[in-house]
Amino acid sequence: MKKTELIEAVAAKAGLTKKDAEKAVNAVLDSVVGAVAAGDKVTLVGFGTFESRKREGRVGQNPRTGEKIEIAATTVPAFKAGQAFKNAVAK
Repeated sequence: MKKTELIEAVAAKAGLTKKDAEKAVNAVLDSVVGAVAAGDKVTLVGFGTFESRKREGRVGQNPRTGEKIEIAATTVPAFKAGQAFKNAVAK
């Protein structure tokens, strides 16, 4: 499902126009991204949790040349599915 398909599904389920559904979807996504970027955790009960995680620096290898390279530490976004989400997918 692409973003436009998600917007159409939200519009149909919520009885909104596509324009209003697009605003709602964009507002939710922007809010989640902003909160996680600020270091907050966003928990949607039954759906899952969005958070940022620190990834330690490490030594990697260039697959083309075999040369060892240093990969810097970074912070990455992470998602952990909630139990209801896991159960729905497992069926």
